[in-house]
Amino acid sequence: MNFLATDLPGVVIVEPAVFSDERGWFMESFNQQRFAAGLATLGLPVPRPFVQDNESCSRRGVLRGLHYQLPPQPQGKLVRVTQGAAFDVAVDIRRRSPHFGRWVGVELSAANRRQLWIPEGFAHGFVALEDDTRFAYKTTDFYARDCERAIVWNDPSIGIRWPAGLTPLLAPKDASAPGLADAEVFD
Repeated sequence: MNFLATDLPGVVIVEPAVFSDERGWFMESFNQQRFAAGLATLGLPVPRPFVQDNESCSRRGVLRGLHYQLPPQPQGKLVRVTQGAAFDVAVDIRRRSPHFGRWVGVELSAANRRQLWIPEGFAHGFVALEDDTRFAYKTTDFYARDCERAIVWNDPSIGIRWPAGLTPLLAPKDASAPGLADAEVFD
């Protein structure tokens, strides 16, 4: 596995080793020892163990996010696309961070097999770039409705540059989410 730091400290692109031959390919999508060692090479802490796996399927233009959970059940997420493609985004929502309100985005696809590690303290969202995009993620805590929060996807104070040519299809709760200035975030 190859671990690549992004412009947003703590958020990491993970590129798995893929072994291919005439029969197809094989990759290890997660290995706790390699994951911990890869984060350590970047000077990052090992997260709490993953306790839940989720998967969604979205048609082109579906935008999910920007989602996060507050303490006492914050979630770190290791995300990947197993079919199709998505533009994936993390936003630093730690009020005391020097990077508060900054974002980073990366294309994840079944073809590039990249993953993105998003630690606790970051909001997360993605837009599906193809029909039938399957998005899988591991979380470091269980879903907790009372801790769940969202920030509106197009908050101008964040300024995410979503891919052009897509009309976002949003859940009502995502469309009506508050902006960063009014959101309850990490202190």
